[in-house]
Amino acid sequence: MSDKTADDTAEAPPARVDAGLLRIAFILVLGTFMATIDATIVSVGIDTLATEFTASVTQIQWVSTAYLLAVVGAVPASGWLAGRFGGRRTWIAAIGVFLLGSALCALAWSAPSLIVFRVIQGLGAGLLPATGQALLARIAGPGRTGRVISVVAVVPLLSPVLGPLVGGSILGVAPWPWLFLVNLPIGAAAILLARRHVPDVPPSAERTAFDLRGAALLSPGLAVLVYGLTEVSHGSALPAAVGIVAGVVMLAGFTVHGLRTRGTPLVDPRLFTRPPFGAAALALLVLGASVFGTMFLLPLYFQTGRGLSAFEAGLLLAPQGLGAAAGSVLVNRTIDKAAPRTLVVTGIGLILLGTLPFTQLGHEPPDAVIAVALAVRGVGMAMIGAPVMNIVYSRIGPAQLPRASGALNLLNTVGGSLGTALLAVVLQSRLTAHGQDVPQAFADTFWWVLGLCLLAAAGATRLPRTGPKGRL
Repeated sequence: MSDKTADDTAEAPPARVDAGLLRIAFILVLGTFMATIDATIVSVGIDTLATEFTASVTQIQWVSTAYLLAVVGAVPASGWLAGRFGGRRTWIAAIGVFLLGSALCALAWSAPSLIVFRVIQGLGAGLLPATGQALLARIAGPGRTGRVISVVAVVPLLSPVLGPLVGGSILGVAPWPWLFLVNLPIGAAAILLARRHVPDVPPSAERTAFDLRGAALLSPGLAVLVYGLTEVSHGSALPAAVGIVAGVVMLAGFTVHGLRTRGTPLVDPRLFTRPPFGAAALALLVLGASVFGTMFLLPLYFQTGRGLSAFEAGLLLAPQGLGAAAGSVLVNRTIDKAAPRTLVVTGIGLILLGTLPFTQLGHEPPDAVIAVALAVRGVGMAMIGAPVMNIVYSRIGPAQLPRASGALNLLNTVGGSLGTALLAVVLQSRLTAHGQDVPQAFADTFWWVLGLCLLAAAGATRLPRTGPKGRL
């Protein structure tokens, strides 16, 4: 295990991303990969789990919903934990919690027990992306953050594509517990490699008390709001109304608390008023809604509208993953030269272009058109996350990195959750309106995706024209 700290590494960062830093990035991205791919792996097995536990669709869907709510609830605490206990220690502990939840899920004896164990798994998963990104940015230093983040940012884009393929393959050769057991060797390897190769990042010198009031308002408020929107898509009027109202009230209370507290809030609302953080936050929030909402719509359309299996749907989604990989290479070569706004606006433009064919699903476009559109979307998606994170991480002090990373990942996660719930509601209403014309219902819903992309573009135009300078 290396004795050097991240502060030593960041003092005089070389321009070149060397093999050692790429190795660290690969190790840390294993955690993000497990956290993001697990949701889609399990979604493929929902029908199998319902049969195994003799559960209704309404009950078994909580296997996915509980995981999502736990992830949303855990993200806000990632910044404080990394600042208090150190980045590497927090990351390794999060892997441990995730693996514990995975093992318990494989041993579940009923649907309720599986749902409880998924919450444990989700708590670990919620800490991994933000903690890993902040740790990597701290180790890389401002001079190398952009290029190394461009490499690892592609993983969340690939996970929704790989998930159905991996999940379908597992269920084709093994029983359902292996949907969870597959995480154990990956996580164990990640822990061993991290202890050996990832530099230790010392805790913040300023020991701040944990914001209990903020945690009691923010995490439950987000979870309740997402729950309420999810219930809207299920047609449950009273739970939906209670969840949405309660969630909004709790989030409003957190904002007031964050502005008034004399201590350090879990997420500082003032951070969003400082350029370019506010513009970056808006772009990530709305873009998360459009991108992850689309990854909810497309597999559902392929399976219900075209009658494909989960594995076949995953194959048809593969061009988006290939586009994301190509876009990552492009961003890696240009991120230190091109203006962040140019990259992000271009990326959103490509997503808009790649989404247009899906507004014509009522005319059943051929598979070749869908494949090209997905590849274009993949390139655009890869051009957004890394430049946005680079401009923020490069302008913020090392001590603030964990909280800033937590805030950005929170917005992306919440955006994806809210976007999925919103588009599910829209889709349900269009299915009701169009009756048996399923493709047209999906086509109408994709116009909403275009609208979300335009909102993201509006936020992206406020990003800096020039490269990272100064501090937030």
